Amino acid sequence: AVVGAGLGGSAAAYFLQQHFGPQVQLDVYEAAGVGGRLATVTVNKQQYESRGASIHALSLHMQDFVKILGLKHRREVAGKSAIFSGEHFVLEETDWYLLNLFRLWWHYGISFLRLQMWVEEVMEKFMRIYKYQAHGYAFSSLEELLRSLGGDAFVNMTQRSVAESLLEVGVTQRFVDDVIAAVLRSSYGQSVLVPAFAGAMSLAGAQGSTWAVEGGNKLVCSGLLKLTKANVIPARVTGISLHSSEGRALYQVHYESSEGQGSAFYDMVVVTTPLHPSRSNFTFENFEPPIADFPGAFQPSVTSVVHGYLNSSYFGFPDPKLFPFTSILTTDTPDLFFNAMDNICPVNISSAFRRKQPQEAAVWRVLSQLPLDKHQLKTLFRSYYSVQVTEWQTYPRYDAAKSLPPIVLHENLFYLSGVEWVASSMEMIAVAAKNVALLAYNRWHQDLEKIDQKDLMHKVKTEL
Repeated sequence: AVVGAGLGGSAAAYFLQQHFGPQVQLDVYEAAGVGGRLATVTVNKQQYESRGASIHALSLHMQDFVKILGLKHRREVAGKSAIFSGEHFVLEETDWYLLNLFRLWWHYGISFLRLQMWVEEVMEKFMRIYKYQAHGYAFSSLEELLRSLGGDAFVNMTQRSVAESLLEVGVTQRFVDDVIAAVLRSSYGQSVLVPAFAGAMSLAGAQGSTWAVEGGNKLVCSGLLKLTKANVIPARVTGISLHSSEGRALYQVHYESSEGQGSAFYDMVVVTTPLHPSRSNFTFENFEPPIADFPGAFQPSVTSVVHGYLNSSYFGFPDPKLFPFTSILTTDTPDLFFNAMDNICPVNISSAFRRKQPQEAAVWRVLSQLPLDKHQLKTLFRSYYSVQVTEWQTYPRYDAAKSLPPIVLHENLFYLSGVEWVASSMEMIAVAAKNVALLAYNRWHQDLEKIDQKDLMHKVKTEL
């Protein structure tokens, strides 16, 4: 059984079938609809991503999924970004690459180079995971996974802030306050106190080239489930109880559907929905010792998709025709009521598509911590036709995490969503799904040589 049909659940189902073979029977439980947080909203008969909008160029599992499913990369529509302090723009992108570099250097010295070197070093080590997974290696805890990639330094990066780590490598406080804060507010809706590892992943996404799936990123989820011919059960799982049969653990999954309550037995269960008390009222029965509660809280975040006319005067441009930006990030200023906003393109972009001019009505996605009130909407927009609001508890409250959640809850009962406490992105979830599938496979076949091995870089080299 796989609990949840978001990216984690659909990728786990796909990888489980890859390793166990086509004879494996897969039931996927999903109450809300396939895709999870990869959702779209409709404005004027066009669909737009409401969250999970961009994928980093180095996301190898996501690249693979798109290829296997015959999906396409969405056409890029160029646009410029700026960082707003509530009173003025502290940094503005231009059409000229060299001018952008000069501006960064003029404002912040070589801080941006130091940042780039730091992010590249983290990403280079992180990329080792693909080699390990290609050779069938798996990890029974998030700490072991991180240690295999970057030693204790990577584990420590989940316990100290990104601000502290960057100041240590010579990035200035001003650069952290202006640029790093703006990136983290737009990605996680949180401050520079997020742990260094989560911060590095977010900053890699902001620096590198990104892409999205033509027709919507959620097509990856429905595509993978179709490919595995998984049996999707529209029901909410309420709990799991442990039984045993011929000395082997057997798990009874209890669920509620429109037809009432039911349950089914499984050899193996992968839970891909958050198990924190604030997010679920999941019960575990007959486990000895009992499965402990999961500490930590989630960050509330609100996406407002607004179809309207931008109030460019608020940003210091009385003439809307002259407003040059399609994406606005914000610094951590007490009075600022939104984290970021961008002029978004539909999930299907024809070759004739052009972005709306700044004086025209466009579709903007505004990210904020709290729902926007009428006055705040009027501050950002001269007038608007529609507002669609989605409230999420998307990301872990990173500053609240003292330790990382477990992957193995019991013999053949696995937890995938804990990876978000390391960093939260589509690719991190895909990496965790592959790890859980390999771990489940290696444990089932008692292939302990493939679990939590030390000095893997050396092993993989000798295997080659």
